[in-house]
Amino acid sequence: MHFDQRTQRALREAGLSTDDIEAVSAAVAEAAAADADRLESFFAEHGTVYSDMDRAHSATDYPEHAVEYLDLYTHADEIRGYLRFDSWGAYVAGGRVLADDLVELTLGPTVHDRVRFAPDRDRL
Repeated sequence: MHFDQRTQRALREAGLSTDDIEAVSAAVAEAAAADADRLESFFAEHGTVYSDMDRAHSATDYPEHAVEYLDLYTHADEIRGYLRFDSWGAYVAGGRVLADDLVELTLGPTVHDRVRFAPDRDRL
């Protein structure tokens, strides 16, 4: 189940049955999986994306990235994986779809930030 013991107890005290809590937990897991699929589709569709990533050696506010792949997996509400660019990559520790042409990933070590990606600089 998605919820920890304290949350489950609070939900039961608020009047939800165990079946209700399990249904909500399943819905959360399904939503995370759907978001992961949409995020992977976004990067598969756009071979080149732009980001608001703060890069020390970038000459532009919105650097360009050639994307090799985004590989995600989910566990309950967590979205994790790896984003591979042409010459480097970063671990993904979360993500969400903001619009059809705008997504956000939380990137792990080497970046340690939430980064928005779009197929066009003007969208950022």
